[in-house]
Amino acid sequence: MSRLLYAVITGVFGAVLLHIIIILGIPHFTGKDAYTRVVAEGAPFVFHRLEVKPDTTGLSSLDPYMRVAVCHFDISRQPLSLVALGSGSFWSISLYDKDSNEVFSMNDRTSVAGDVDVLLATPVQIAQLRKTPIPALAQTILVEHRGTTGYAVLRSMVAQPSFEAEAREFLAEAECLPFTGR
Repeated sequence: MSRLLYAVITGVFGAVLLHIIIILGIPHFTGKDAYTRVVAEGAPFVFHRLEVKPDTTGLSSLDPYMRVAVCHFDISRQPLSLVALGSGSFWSISLYDKDSNEVFSMNDRTSVAGDVDVLLATPVQIAQLRKTPIPALAQTILVEHRGTTGYAVLRSMVAQPSFEAEAREFLAEAECLPFTGR
């Protein structure tokens, strides 16, 4: 009787473990994960605005009060500079690695002077920047990213229809560019 019970418990545990592995692995094997969809939006180092209706990649801005733009990057050669002049309404930016793990996030309340001014770099690049400080980076937030690829999500709040133009302008003027050393 104990062998039968042991076999049943082992079988159930194995089945549960197998199902968890399959469910967590599906996005990776189907190419329908967030990073793959963001890459399909277009060229790297450019913020691509998402609309309310899903586009061909399946990405959309589901929150009716937020306007969203995404940018994918590769910092293997040089750091990434994310810059946007703050708007009058709430904004937030989040950085993710290629596995969609959040690396960094901030909003207008936690930023310097209410603007987006972030430099994303690998640990080696950060060390090089600290060896030879650049005065223009004094107010810039340095973020260390252990990987080399990922994506940024920039959001701007539209609390009322009168804020729509301001939010669109904020996202249109935002920069997601390789750092040139200013």
